[in-house]
Amino acid sequence: MDPYKAGSRGAGLRRDAGTSSTLTLYVNGTATTLTLDHRTTVLDMLREHLGLTGAKKGCDHGQCGACTVIVDGRRANSCLLLAVAHDGAAVTTVEGLAEGDRPHPVQRAFVERDALQCGYCTPGQICSAVGMLGEAADGFPSHATPRGAAHGGPAVLDADEIRERMSGNLCRCGAYPRIVQAIEDVAP
Repeated sequence: MDPYKAGSRGAGLRRDAGTSSTLTLYVNGTATTLTLDHRTTVLDMLREHLGLTGAKKGCDHGQCGACTVIVDGRRANSCLLLAVAHDGAAVTTVEGLAEGDRPHPVQRAFVERDALQCGYCTPGQICSAVGMLGEAADGFPSHATPRGAAHGGPAVLDADEIRERMSGNLCRCGAYPRIVQAIEDVAP
């Protein structure tokens, strides 16, 4: 599909000299228009062009989850996403989860449960947890979801289910037990 055809996603992109494009993303609720090299990832755009350093560059291969953000309501590894392919997308980072001065419930739970040690992976863990809670509320099953569980309704989030759903986010310090407890505190 040609991204420059009318009616397709990315139809508003403007090419500049064949190696960059001007695009608009809605980052933490604010429209942001940038001209970026076609090779720029969402992670690099956030960190290097917008100064949002919550998402971290861990492995740069989509294996550690330190760069997890929420794109159009779904969690994603921002190191694997080309910004040019997400023209018009809504991107929420850990900086955009709070409502004014009130931290997001997951952020509060992480602090209350001391669900971090060095803190490097924490922004990705928090964004992944927020995205995972949304996926569970929408009824998406996981590998740990029991066979025969009701489909279409919210998934039940016990500790096994949370561990499975968060398995794409690594913590080198081993704060996993507290991370699971923090998520259990906010899970319905």
